[in-house]
Amino acid sequence: METKSILLSTSDHKFLSEHLDKAIMSDYNRKRLKEEVKNAKVYNDMELPEDVVSLYTEAKIESTDNNQQFVFKLVLPKDANIKQQKVSIFAPISIALLGYQTGDLIQWEMPDGIKAFKIISVRKLREDEH
Repeated sequence: METKSILLSTSDHKFLSEHLDKAIMSDYNRKRLKEEVKNAKVYNDMELPEDVVSLYTEAKIESTDNNQQFVFKLVLPKDANIKQQKVSIFAPISIALLGYQTGDLIQWEMPDGIKAFKIISVRKLREDEH
């Protein structure tokens, strides 16, 4: 699978670079995220395309296996709350999604192996949803 550069806003890039080493995640995901952050295409916050998964966005994804859909809101670790579909930006699914756009295929390490998902839609969260 050809790896495309992920797209990041300046503030996400800074946040990830600063917190990556302290974040709780598997070695596989840390290595993957480090690599992606290093090679990311960085945009000014206001210029990041609307449909890029970033901090404070909601992503709807669909399994390529069974067409099951999932919705995730990417938030800071302290705001994570699975009942509200809010996941930490350092959670495995966030790392898999970060920087990708609507229509992209992503791979996510699930308990039963690596699965492929398609990003169906992305929207920015309103302030009151953070």
